[in-house]
Amino acid sequence: MLRTRICIAAMLLAASLHTASAQTAAAPATPAPAATTEAKPGKIKLTMQKLKDMKAKWSANKPKLKACRADVKSKGLVGDDRWFYIEDCMNKT
Repeated sequence: MLRTRICIAAMLLAASLHTASAQTAAAPATPAPAATTEAKPGKIKLTMQKLKDMKAKWSANKPKLKACRADVKSKGLVGDDRWFYIEDCMNKT
């Protein structure tokens, strides 16, 4: 009974992989413009660079940054929500 379930699961997995690869292979090929031939930076590297730029800009106004961080701490925000809130707070006048 267990072997039968494992075999069925393996067949379904193989069928879904075959379908997924067939769908990606059938995508129409469009010629890339000459401007996009340069290598793009990775998403993580781009995000880290953006975060570094934001921190550098924020450090110019330390009292406001301190107030925004206090708001974040009082609201209990973590992760990306924290950074988005600080960005909005720093952009307010």
